[in-house]
Amino acid sequence: MPKTIEFLFDVGSPTSYLAHRRLPAIAARTGATVEHIPVLLGGIFKATGNAPPGMVAARGRWMGIDMARYAARENITLNHNPDFPINTITMMRMLTAARGTADFAPLLETIFAAMWQAPRNMGDPALLAAALAAGGFDPAPWLASANDPEIKGALAKATEYAVSRGAFGAPTFFVGDEFFFGQDRLDWVEAAAA
Repeated sequence: MPKTIEFLFDVGSPTSYLAHRRLPAIAARTGATVEHIPVLLGGIFKATGNAPPGMVAARGRWMGIDMARYAARENITLNHNPDFPINTITMMRMLTAARGTADFAPLLETIFAAMWQAPRNMGDPALLAAALAAGGFDPAPWLASANDPEIKGALAKATEYAVSRGAFGAPTFFVGDEFFFGQDRLDWVEAAAA
C-alpha cells in the first residue's frame, strides 16, 4: 500500500522550498502521496526554544553555501531573498485556507516562486497582492481568508500538531511514525516511503 509523506513547511524557509521542488520526483519513484501541511515556523521556534540558523553567523554562511550546492545539483532555481526573514503568517493562512482545494498547488507555486525564484518582499501586502494577481489569483478573497478565525485556528492547530510530534523546524517530514528534519534528509524520507 502506498505511503504518505507528511510535509510540514513554511514558505519563509528556503529549505522548505528546496524540499518542495524535490518531493514530486520522490513521490513518482515511490508511489507515495505527499500531504502538504502549512505550519508557522516562528510558532515552532517559540514552542521549542529553537532559533533560525542565521542567528549564528558561521552557521548561516555555511547554510547558504549548502543550499546553493543542493540547488545546483538538483537544477533548482534558488535566489536569496534580500528581505529575508519575511513574516509569512498571511501567506501560511492563505495556504491553510486553500488546503484540499484545486487552488492549493498553484497558490503554493505562486508564493514559493515569489519568495525564492524572483524574490520580493512577500510580507508587504501590496507586493503579495501583485504576486497573487500575476499568478492568476484574485487577491481580495485570499487576503480576506487570512483574517478568518477558523483559518487562523487551523494553522495554529497544524503548528501545535508539528510540535506535538517533535518538530523543531521546517521542513519536517513524517512517514508513518518516522520523523525526518531538513531537505538534506530526503534520501531517508524516500527510503521510508519506498
